[in-house]
Amino acid sequence: MSAPAPGSATTVPAVSDGTAALGVSEVAAAATPAAPTPAVSTPAGPLGTTVLHTVERGIATITLNRPEAANAIQPAMRDVIIDLLAQADADPEVRVVVLASNGRHFCSGADVTGIAASRAQGAEKRVTDAMRRIMTGAQRLVSSVLDCGKPVIAVVQGPAAGLGAHLAYASDLVVAAENAIFVESFVLRGLVVDAGGAYLLPRRIGMQKAKELAFFGEKLPASEALTLGLVNRVVPAEELAATAAEFADRLAGAATSAIALTKRLFNESPDVDRAAAFLAEGMAQELQSHAHDSTEGVTAFVQRRSPDYRGY
Repeated sequence: MSAPAPGSATTVPAVSDGTAALGVSEVAAAATPAAPTPAVSTPAGPLGTTVLHTVERGIATITLNRPEAANAIQPAMRDVIIDLLAQADADPEVRVVVLASNGRHFCSGADVTGIAASRAQGAEKRVTDAMRRIMTGAQRLVSSVLDCGKPVIAVVQGPAAGLGAHLAYASDLVVAAENAIFVESFVLRGLVVDAGGAYLLPRRIGMQKAKELAFFGEKLPASEALTLGLVNRVVPAEELAATAAEFADRLAGAATSAIALTKRLFNESPDVDRAAAFLAEGMAQELQSHAHDSTEGVTAFVQRRSPDYRGY
């Protein structure tokens, strides 16, 4: 993916706060020297930005840019990412979303500096406050990935811990470098799994393995994540950008509305019975039959040519 035109990046001001991020100490030791940044573009805005955004050739790229804090996600960053995913969902020119990050870490999780400071000051805890923060924060971010009508590709170049791992698991396709690791770091902090982990992990890899990862907080290498079905490709660091770009380019030229309906069917299938799943499938197929791309796909097949999809 080439660099955007000047002025095309959406940015969030950085905060220099000596951040202590969830899982940073555990994952930092596993990080190898920085590999070339995977499929991300140079920001067009001022230096010192924490979320970068470009749209080019139907590909929306959202890049975490706090490498000095292992790309820990601050509340302001989280809210911007949610908004950008909603924009991508609504924009007919966007056909695919890429989630990436700069530096050695994909994402070390949520920035817990504010929570730690509050506890150190002896702030009074109030029942349901933490629950509300989680439900309107990390869970809402993970939901925005799951609910985005465009396919989302996570490009994981290094450690992904806590919320960072769940962002990858919520994505539709995951491309990882060989040195990438995934960590359920909550238990290492004496915390309960959140950010949608209790929903995602059992559905992705089964109950027993999910419990093992959550109970011990051990590092899951990319190769094992591939075996478990948590990622789609594991490649050398130098091939990560090209592999992600290939996925993105293919999806940018695909039948986007058909993929959006298929994504919804698949995401909902573990929670419905056969009758409901079959009904939803039939309704989705009927809806798509009225799309331009449905007519184009069938016509191209009959005429023995490549289809020219518009995404709707």
